[in-house]
Amino acid sequence: MATTSLYIYGNGGHAKVVADIARANGYDNLIFLDDNSDVKFNSNLPKHPIIIAIGNTLIRQKLQNLVLSSGFELITLIHPTAVIGSDVAIGSGSVVMPGAIINTKSTIGNGVIINSGAIIEHECTIGDFAHICPGVAIAGGSLVGERSWIGIGSSVIQNITIKPDITIGAGSVVVKDILEGSLAYGNPCRVVKS
Repeated sequence: MATTSLYIYGNGGHAKVVADIARANGYDNLIFLDDNSDVKFNSNLPKHPIIIAIGNTLIRQKLQNLVLSSGFELITLIHPTAVIGSDVAIGSGSVVMPGAIINTKSTIGNGVIINSGAIIEHECTIGDFAHICPGVAIAGGSLVGERSWIGIGSSVIQNITIKPDITIGAGSVVVKDILEGSLAYGNPCRVVKS
């Protein structure tokens, strides 16, 4: 039986969850790359597929650009228990965790994390390198900008826009567009840091 190898760039808790998803997708030789591990990333490594398993949005974007420019194939991983609706587009380097639901006609960008139990309803757009934390519910027609972070257990009502590079704190209830600032939280969610 042939061995199916995969590089996992990262070595923390998130990387361990990504490794479980990789195994569930048939990868049986996982090679962890990280500045803190024995194996370092460089363009001379054998060209196995790779996934970036780092939660920080800016670092994930930087590393994804590095591995692509070095000629590696960046894969997308979807846990078998995730539910993916019809006409859903998921970009390269994205990870969809156990129990997540992405409903019809939604678009998930490159390098996105859709974490455990998150719900992305119909016709949503999640920008590149965004992080949707566990238990987040985003109602239909909403847009989450690039590199934005939606904290654990937050809810976003329908047709909301969250601009790029905004962090929504845990448990927030987003009932109006978040178009400025860098940090917003609460019920209702409001910008607290510009």
